Amino acid sequence: RRRRDPNPRYATNRRARTQAKEMADPWSWYTEIPVVSRLYLSASFLTTAACALDLVSPFSLYYDHSLIWNKGQLWRLVTNFFFFGLFSLDFLFHMYFLVRYCRLLEEGEFRGRTLDFVVMLAFGAGCMLAMAPLLSVHFLGSSLAFMMVYVWGRRNDAVRMSFLGLFPFTAPYLPWVLLAFSVLLGNPATTDLVGIAVGHAYYYLEYVYPRVAEIRGFRVTRVLAVPESVRRLTRRRPRGGLADQVG
Repeated sequence: RRRRDPNPRYATNRRARTQAKEMADPWSWYTEIPVVSRLYLSASFLTTAACALDLVSPFSLYYDHSLIWNKGQLWRLVTNFFFFGLFSLDFLFHMYFLVRYCRLLEEGEFRGRTLDFVVMLAFGAGCMLAMAPLLSVHFLGSSLAFMMVYVWGRRNDAVRMSFLGLFPFTAPYLPWVLLAFSVLLGNPATTDLVGIAVGHAYYYLEYVYPRVAEIRGFRVTRVLAVPESVRRLTRRRPRGGLADQVG
């Protein structure tokens, strides 16, 4: 029989010390981030650092469809999602919410479904790239972050939050609160509104349309479903670990 700790307060303090130790170790915190979120964070930070050190110019990163198709600069399809401006309060603001809600989605809603998470990001990136020339938006990292915040908020509509401890609200209103704060920092609203619009489109196609299609008897019920053939190619044999059991 498993022995209980005779002092619950001591056990609680011990757990708190363990968590504080993990938070004090940046490398442990970094390695515990899920793989997709970790890769996105790393690419964004390294891109910003390279621009700050004048190793790379932001002018070689922004999205320009004429340079992509006429000059063959295909890297711009990807690099524009990694640049959030130079190191500043606005950069820290976007990095915090990118890491937090990208990680929450990957560890929560998409736990054990990495392919579906990648499909969500690919869908969002594709829609944003199609919209960007019409709205003269050249960097879409903030839009993708706002998309993830929107989807997380809609999937956790009962979660109560507060902004800077000033006023409470529920999770679905989070992207609008962040949009207002971003505008106060001097950023244009267009970029973040693109993320909210694309997030709503994904939420409808992934969570609303399947229910409607099932009720009406449509043949295709999930538009964004990953083909089973692709899942078989990427499926790995269970190793018996905790992650495999949960996933």
